[in-house]
Amino acid sequence: MKYCLEFLSRKRIPTREVSIGRLKIGGTNPLRLQSMTTTDTMETEKSVEQSIRMIDAGCELVRLTAPSKNEAENLGKIRDELIKRGYSTPLVADIHFTPNAAEIAARLVEKVRVNPGNYADKKKFEEIDYTDESYQNELKRIEEKFTPLVVICKEYNTAMRIGTNHGSLSDRILSRYGDTPEGMVESAFEFIRICEKNNYFNLVISMKASNTLVMVQAYRLLVAEMLKNGRCYPLHLGVTEAGDGEDGRIKSAVGIGALLEDGIGDTIRVSLTEEPEFEIPVAQKLAEKFNSTNDFKIGESLSELPYNPFSYSRRLTKELHNIGGKYVPVVVADLSEKQQITTANFYGFGYNYSIQLDKWNLQDLAADYVYIGQNMLDFEVPGTLGILVDFSVWKKNYENKVGYYPFVQKNELSQLSREQRAFLALECSDALPSNLQEYPNLVLVLKTKYSNKTQLFRKVFVELLNQKLDVPIILKVENYSSDAETFQLYVSSDCGSLFIDGFGDGLWLSGNQPSTLMNSTAFGILQATRTRISKTEYISCPSCGRTLFDLQETTAKIRERTSHLKGIKIGIMGCIVNGPGEMADADYGYVGTGPGKINLYKEKTVVRKNVAEDEAVQALIDLIKENGDWVEAN
Repeated sequence: MKYCLEFLSRKRIPTREVSIGRLKIGGTNPLRLQSMTTTDTMETEKSVEQSIRMIDAGCELVRLTAPSKNEAENLGKIRDELIKRGYSTPLVADIHFTPNAAEIAARLVEKVRVNPGNYADKKKFEEIDYTDESYQNELKRIEEKFTPLVVICKEYNTAMRIGTNHGSLSDRILSRYGDTPEGMVESAFEFIRICEKNNYFNLVISMKASNTLVMVQAYRLLVAEMLKNGRCYPLHLGVTEAGDGEDGRIKSAVGIGALLEDGIGDTIRVSLTEEPEFEIPVAQKLAEKFNSTNDFKIGESLSELPYNPFSYSRRLTKELHNIGGKYVPVVVADLSEKQQITTANFYGFGYNYSIQLDKWNLQDLAADYVYIGQNMLDFEVPGTLGILVDFSVWKKNYENKVGYYPFVQKNELSQLSREQRAFLALECSDALPSNLQEYPNLVLVLKTKYSNKTQLFRKVFVELLNQKLDVPIILKVENYSSDAETFQLYVSSDCGSLFIDGFGDGLWLSGNQPSTLMNSTAFGILQATRTRISKTEYISCPSCGRTLFDLQETTAKIRERTSHLKGIKIGIMGCIVNGPGEMADADYGYVGTGPGKINLYKEKTVVRKNVAEDEAVQALIDLIKENGDWVEAN
C-alpha cells in the first residue's frame, strides 16, 4: 500500500478542505498551528488571558478541555469574551468520557475533539474475548452513543477531530488488534464510518502516540487506507506526551517531521510540558523548514518500496568492529574545524580527562568516533574511541596506529587497500561507486547539502537494498543555523523517518553549534527513534485544565532524582485521562488522581493509590527500588 504520493518527494497529500469557523484546514491551505490551554476551563478570565497569549504567539486553533457539562457550557462564555476583545480564533472542545459535554460544546464552539478509545467505552484494561456477534453488538452500541453528536455537528456546521491515542484504545480494539498501529487506525475508522453514514464529512483525524515509531506507522497506515478509499481527511499531527526541553523538541520533530517529509499533515501541535504559548514558536520553526526551495531534483520515481514502511525492521548490514550488524547506531563527533585539538575539546562529546589521575572518564552520552580532519593528536585517547582522519594525513601519520581510520573521498578510493577498514564520504546526489563490493571493510558516510535530505538518503538506501549491498551507513546531517532550537528541530526531522524505517548504523551531526549540543542532539534523536537508549525517558503530558498538580515542577523534581536511570521510562500524567493508557509503554507511572493525591503505577497496573503529593516522588523512587530497577548515581 502507498502511504504518500511519491516516495522521493515531499508532494503533499490532497486532503479534503475542512472549515473550522473561518479557518480552513486541508486542501491547498497552509500548515496550521495549534495548542491547548492549561487553565481550568471554569476559570473564564484565566482561560481567556491564556488563549490570547497563545493567539498572539501565532496559535490558529485553541483547544480547551471540557471534562463535564459545566466546562462545556462555559466554553460559550470564553468564546464570547474573546470575541469582545477582538479575537475570532476558533475554539476546540477536548472531550474524553462525556458524550453529553460534547453535545453541548458542539453548539457553542467551532470544533470538538473526541477520543474513540474512551468516548463511548469505559476502558478497564481487561482482556476480553469478543465473538463476531458480540463485537458487532458493541459497534451498534457505539453508533447509538456517537450518532447524536454527529447530527448536532452537522446541524451547527461544527467540525470534529477524531483523535485516536495509542495508549487509550478500547478493550474491544485491544482484544482483536492489540496495542498496535492497526488497532489505532481501526479505532478511528469505526467512528469515521458512522460520520460518513450520516453524510457528515467535516472531519480531521489524528493518530497520536508517545512512541514515535507507533505514531508514524499509524499515520502511514491511516493515509494508505484513506487513499485506497478515495477520501482523504485532513490530518492533525503530534507526538503525545513528548516531554519538555530538548527531549520534547527532538521527539516532536522526529515524529512530526517524519510525516511532513512525506507530504502528510495539515495541522500540527508540538506538545511540550511547558506553557502552551511556548509551543507555538517551536511549531513555527518546524513548519518553516518545509518552505525551503533548496531541493535537489531527483529524476527517477519509486512506485513501491523494497521494505515495509508500516513495521520496524532494521536493515541487515555486515558488522565492522562496532558498526552495523547487531550493534546500536554509533555517534560521530566532529573536531575538524579546530585549529588545535586538546583534551578539553573532548568534554563536549562525553570524555573528561583527569590530569591528576592521568585517566579518561566516559559519560553516558559518549560519542563512539571523532573526526579530526587534517589535525594531529599529541595525546593518547581512550581505547573505546575511534578516530577518523583525512586520508592523506592518515596515510602519512596513522596508517599503522590502532584505532585510527582513514576518511576517504570518492577520488581517493583507488589509493586504498582493498582490505583496509575505512569511511567513504558519499554525496547522496551522486551515483554509488560501481566497485563498492570490492572493498568489504568500507563504511559509507552519506551526506548532502540539499534540503530534501530525507528523500535523498532514502534513494540511496533503496539502491543499496535493490543491489543487495550490506555496507553499513552513517548519516552525516549538516545544518548551519545559528539558532540552537532550529538546529535541533531540523536535523531531527531530516533523519527521523530514516531511523524509524530501520536505516542508519550511525549519526554524525555537523554545524556551528557547540559540540555538547550537537552530541546530545544526536543521542536524543536515536533515543526518540528507539534505536539507541542512552538515558531515562520521560513520557510527560503537556498539561491542561484537567491536570491535578504542577506538571512542570513535578517533572523537574522527578528528573532531578531519576535522570541517571538509563533505559527506564517514567510516565508523568496530570490526570487519569492521560494515565495508564496514555503512558502506554512506560515502566513506571506517576498519575494525578485527585487534588494533592497521586497514584503510582508499575507499567499499567496501579500499585499505590492516593499517595500524598509531597510524599509521592520519594514513593516513586521506593517503588523503582522494590522492583530492582534502581541504581545509585555516580
